[in-house]
Amino acid sequence: MSTATALDGLLVLDLTTFLSGPYCTMMLGDMGAEVIKVERPDGDEARRMPPFVEGRSQPFALWNRNKRSIALDLKAANDTALLWKLVAKADVLVENFRPGALERAGFGWDALHRANPRLVVASISGFGQSGPWAQHGGFDMMAQGMSGLMAGNGPPDGEPYRLPIAITDLAAGMFTTSAILAALMARTKTGVGQRIDQSLFEAGLSLGVYEAAHVFTFGTEPERMGQLHRGNSPYRVFRTRDGWITIGANKDAFWRRLCEMLGRPDLPEDARFRTNADRVANNASLVPLLQAALERQDSAHWLAELGKAGIPAEPVLTFDAAIAHPQAAARNMVQRIEDPERGTITTLASPLRLEGTPAVFTRRAPELDEHGAEIRSWLGA
Repeated sequence: MSTATALDGLLVLDLTTFLSGPYCTMMLGDMGAEVIKVERPDGDEARRMPPFVEGRSQPFALWNRNKRSIALDLKAANDTALLWKLVAKADVLVENFRPGALERAGFGWDALHRANPRLVVASISGFGQSGPWAQHGGFDMMAQGMSGLMAGNGPPDGEPYRLPIAITDLAAGMFTTSAILAALMARTKTGVGQRIDQSLFEAGLSLGVYEAAHVFTFGTEPERMGQLHRGNSPYRVFRTRDGWITIGANKDAFWRRLCEMLGRPDLPEDARFRTNADRVANNASLVPLLQAALERQDSAHWLAELGKAGIPAEPVLTFDAAIAHPQAAARNMVQRIEDPERGTITTLASPLRLEGTPAVFTRRAPELDEHGAEIRSWLGA
């Protein structure tokens, strides 16, 4: 089996901050690309995000591994000239400035394409490079609110809920990674690069597949459903005597087995619950019946019984428990690297599973301008 990485020899310029862009370039770095993080003299603002260990931001460290850092002031002629030298050598440039900002600095798409026609330029913004909302600042929370994700999340009655993870940032980063790889494949045929215009807003919209199906069918606002699923039932989290478990018994065969297990063989014959569509329509009546039965035993009991019946069901774990779970260990989702200066560094492993060219963790997140002298020497500057 080859020990080479999938993107050996690819040079990526990372002009991004916070999460969406850095997450994208981290994925490229995990696959073996050489990623140069071009930072302002005061650094990526994510460097100032808590929690800190010995003064270093741990969120920044998690999504900026496998990169080198150089600090450049794009208002200084010498640093601008240095960036143009990097552009001439690069395969990919990723930026997440507000639309128009990079162009005002002299590095717009037309100028970059003239300087290096093979360059793939990926721009990530809140709402895209065009349209009436293009100039609106776009953090994840705003994109969640604008894309419908927030309005559809939370209990049926009450305030909209922000997903606690930065879902549109992460999705935009992943979509941009996919688009970059597609653009590089296209370049092998055309010989030229292209521009990628990705927004957090569109990333959020694209995740609402069930909600879009509702709108396209009925033309109305999708009802907020809390723990319920729009297309499957029973398919939700349930409380047991000592905790919470998830059960996905939406298939009719699973449904019948679940009812037998709960001592309710009558339920599949009830006209309200015969088919999955019936159960979705009558969740308000169904869930209390199931909940009353499940509360009589502990989670371990039900998970064992559900497992024997072949019904998909799992415990609800806290994140620390999820990281420590034997399955996470078996899949090597926690990775450690020995650094001569900092000792053992722990991070989440890449979820990209390429058997022939596996993702790698070879370099911790850099200090600001840690590789500036090295990169300047390489460029002859």
